Amino acid sequence: MTSNSTAPRTDVPRMIGHRGAAAHAPENTIPGLKKAKELGARWVEFDCMLSMDEVVVLHHDDTLDRTTNGTGLVSEKSFVELRRLDAGAWFGPEFKGTAIPSFDQTIAELTSLGLGANVEIKPVTGHERRTGQIVAAQTAQLWPASLPPALLSSFSLEALEEAMKVAPQVDRAILWWNIPEDWHDHHMRLGASAAHVSAKKLSDRHAAAFRDAGVPFRVYTVNDPADAERLFALGCETIFTDYPDRFA
Repeated sequence: MTSNSTAPRTDVPRMIGHRGAAAHAPENTIPGLKKAKELGARWVEFDCMLSMDEVVVLHHDDTLDRTTNGTGLVSEKSFVELRRLDAGAWFGPEFKGTAIPSFDQTIAELTSLGLGANVEIKPVTGHERRTGQIVAAQTAQLWPASLPPALLSSFSLEALEEAMKVAPQVDRAILWWNIPEDWHDHHMRLGASAAHVSAKKLSDRHAAAFRDAGVPFRVYTVNDPADAERLFALGCETIFTDYPDRFA
């Protein structure tokens, strides 16, 4: 898929496990990917950011405090320091000792599980462009032909711009919280194939605008089957959920 292509995909499933299976296992971890697969997900979503020494790791927050036994910014720790942390015990004792995975380790696990993935570029504030470059370059280099082609997404337009420069062939979607009036201009400029939007922010008017423009839209984070039915009726292509078991 070239940088100026906005051709919709046909291989993205109706349900994607959010941060693995975030309601059942610690988010952005290998056990989370395995749990998503076990619960019937064919694809997962996870967040990628850079360590101080520019290793791509799976983590959501700028800081370590919520989901590990560490503190401070991810971007101020080396990969070796990050690997020493426990990223599972906060979720439950059975996950004690779970490590923060690197992106290459994660791709190897996806390959073994046969899971497609939405790779969210989640830069620590101030590291948008560099994170976009490195995540996109590694995705292009390491993604196996045995999996569905990778999908990159980000709230950071700068990160997606860099991703488009270094790996124009890797599919991109823009993540929106508040959907701006000029969303379609950004969509065309960044050669995106879809919009990823919040269930809390998506209005009937937005859904109609996406449909009229022929832009697939996928909605996060949807945990209630009744909400999913309503969104699918509006034309939503895919939901991201913490509970793959409710939709498998």
